[in-house]
Amino acid sequence: MTKDHGSSVKNDETYEELRGKGYSKQKSAAIANAQENSDMHPSKKGGNASPYEEWTKDELYDRAQELDIDGRSDMSKDELIQALRNN
Repeated sequence: MTKDHGSSVKNDETYEELRGKGYSKQKSAAIANAQENSDMHPSKKGGNASPYEEWTKDELYDRAQELDIDGRSDMSKDELIQALRNN
């Protein structure tokens, strides 16, 4: 049985599933809420981007900059990948 996360989470079941997969609370709530919003059309499957391991460090850094990830300038490629996945 899923928990009731209050009015801030529109789809508790999706939220719990995403949290179980390791998504952050913020990202899980955003995805769960988007799937419940009839004006939005998020897919349940990810996009067609190549895996982060195939990106250059500069590409990873640029993406981390877009997402305003703290400490990105001191991160190695592996650390950037981890930070992007945990964002």
